[in-house]
Amino acid sequence: MSSELAEASLSREDFAHVAALAHARAGLVVREEKAVMVSGRLARRARALGLPDLAAYCRLLRGPEAEAEIPHFINALTTNHTAFFRERHHLEHLWSEVMPKVASAARDPRGWVRLWSAACSTGEEPYSMAAAVRRALGAGPLPGLRILATDVDTEVLATARRARYAVAALDEVPGEWRKLLAPAIGRSDATFEIPAELTELVAFRHLNLIDPWPMRTGYEAIFCRNVFIYFDAATKARIVDRFAELLRPGGYLYLGHTEFLTTRHPLLESVGRTIYRRRP
Repeated sequence: MSSELAEASLSREDFAHVAALAHARAGLVVREEKAVMVSGRLARRARALGLPDLAAYCRLLRGPEAEAEIPHFINALTTNHTAFFRERHHLEHLWSEVMPKVASAARDPRGWVRLWSAACSTGEEPYSMAAAVRRALGAGPLPGLRILATDVDTEVLATARRARYAVAALDEVPGEWRKLLAPAIGRSDATFEIPAELTELVAFRHLNLIDPWPMRTGYEAIFCRNVFIYFDAATKARIVDRFAELLRPGGYLYLGHTEFLTTRHPLLESVGRTIYRRRP
């Protein structure tokens, strides 16, 4: 069964249903040229459920058990490529330009300094953000600061919470940042654990970007990188508007290197390579 399932492909009708469901539930745009990839990913999920073929899996998605399957369906379709200090200029901007301005509030128990990794994947981005915070503000309690890290994929959130990675993941990380992420790494170690002074700054939560957001306004920085490539123009515009409203005046939005805003936004101004600041 497994070999036949691996080679199976979605019918035209089933592909249309899958694409519509992905868009309705997660805002994902699933184009026809991705049909082979989508079939392969859903075949793995069908196999895990013990189903005989993709048609049976699509019947499940139309039936009474569909709601319980939706999180796994979305997990199967999402791509989670990330890395520590990816697009490093964003982290350096956070370290050098943003954090020094909020140092007092971050150290104040009554302070409210909030950063958001809006598609955190397996955790490399928010932990890189935490390293930027520590490089700027040093060791010691930061009771007024919290990094919110969210993703639609429940499986990658579990990986992120474990905070353990292969040492090879640090190969492209500059030395000064590497020491913050893995201060006690040994020569023979194959894996390392993110230190407590970074993990204590990060709170992981499940969140679908097209659903309502529970957060209050006043964020200093929002990272949403390499996510908009999966959305259509209308969904992207709505999310950018919501990001802008969530930022405090002077706060920053960081997008992926191919996701720059193509039209002038009434609340955002470009201040660097895919870096946007909330207007006063």
